[in-house]
Amino acid sequence: MKPVRIRPRADREIDALADYLARSNVSVALRFLGSVQEVFDLIGKQPGIGSLRYAHLPMLEGLRVCSVSGFEKHLVFFIERHSYIDVIRVLHSARDLPAALAEDE
Repeated sequence: MKPVRIRPRADREIDALADYLARSNVSVALRFLGSVQEVFDLIGKQPGIGSLRYAHLPMLEGLRVCSVSGFEKHLVFFIERHSYIDVIRVLHSARDLPAALAEDE
């Protein structure tokens, strides 16, 4: 199992998504956070899971994406590195994903 490192931007995105969900229902927000952690556990154990997406962007070679179980419109974008999993972004699928992924950190 490889450790999962969450970039600060991805961490802020998770917090923002959970805050948005909590405005309507705190228990849904907590379930979302639990489901995100399940994705992190899964990609740590099986880094080859998820589909290759947007890997044509030079700085994102090998980028993969997994949806959050129960919140399938929320996507975790990650790259398997030599010794860890690098979580790049956590985005809602309604976003302009190529533009969001191309943004500077």
